[in-house]
Amino acid sequence: MANLNLSFYQYDIAWGDKAQNLSLVEGVLSRLSGASDLLVLPETFSTGFSMQPQELSEPISGNTMATLCRLAQQYGVAVAGSFICCEEGNFYNRAFLLTPDGGCSFYDKRHLFRMGGEHRSFSAGNRPLIVPYKGWNISLLVCYDLRFPVWSRNVGNGYDLLLYCANWPAARADVWASLLKARAIENCAYVAGVNRIGGDGNGVAHRGQSAVYDYKGGLMNEPSGGEQLCTITLSLERLQQFREKFPVWMDADRFNIDLHG
Repeated sequence: MANLNLSFYQYDIAWGDKAQNLSLVEGVLSRLSGASDLLVLPETFSTGFSMQPQELSEPISGNTMATLCRLAQQYGVAVAGSFICCEEGNFYNRAFLLTPDGGCSFYDKRHLFRMGGEHRSFSAGNRPLIVPYKGWNISLLVCYDLRFPVWSRNVGNGYDLLLYCANWPAARADVWASLLKARAIENCAYVAGVNRIGGDGNGVAHRGQSAVYDYKGGLMNEPSGGEQLCTITLSLERLQQFREKFPVWMDADRFNIDLHG
């Protein structure tokens, strides 16, 4: 069973400057080429968490996704994160996972951050996403989704790795750490939460603390408050062995989600 070399990059997103942020990510991908399978970026990696989608959004066919697709193929590293997307007159906080073979998968953030007015500027998604990649099944969620365990539930071990890209404020850093650990334990899966650092254009401070937890809730890296590029090797064999030894997933409650509630 193949290991997965997972990298994350937490950085101070240049507010509204797509060109600068894309250039920064390209430099990181060039360093990771041959050494990593997947790079995870923060939420709205190219613009910051702006409530001005009319000015900053792009379609999937726009320059941001085209550039990242090209870079993923050029450097042989998959890339995940989210960006501000426009589609058929609506705006979405759209997560992506782009693979070196040209695969493109997308998820629209389900839980919009009401306290920041995101629900007034964006439309919510209603479909979860699981992407097969290098023998792994990977689920991708966005920031505020972390607070909602039912939406994150790993039904029947459907995923092995759960990713959260985020712009999580420093004021709630303890909540961030607690919930990431809880999601790993309850879902018996690896969980990676990737956050930004620095202040944004809304005056909100962020201090990173990006973290990877194993399926038992063990912290696999040293969280930092500064710029950080980190690569961690994840073992699918160890995960599956644990699931066989401790099959808590077999006793999980079944449920249906009211997507219109």
